[in-house]
Amino acid sequence: MNKMEREVRPEGLAELEFLDGEYRVVKPGSYVVCAVTGVHIPLEALRYWSVDLQEAYATAAAALHRFGEKGKTP
Repeated sequence: MNKMEREVRPEGLAELEFLDGEYRVVKPGSYVVCAVTGVHIPLEALRYWSVDLQEAYATAAAALHRFGEKGKTP
């Protein structure tokens, strides 16, 4: 890939619809915000989210924390 082939992604907050195992981009952007920590998560680093709550999480620990708050853990 050379500089002319670079992927151009709009800067700013993206809006996503979280699905099982994937997400759909509703509004293009370069990051989403963790629902627990407030950290900006670049889309290429997004690994954790909740389909039920429609929230993104920066880490597995943040996701577990939120699931515990919402009573979604055993």
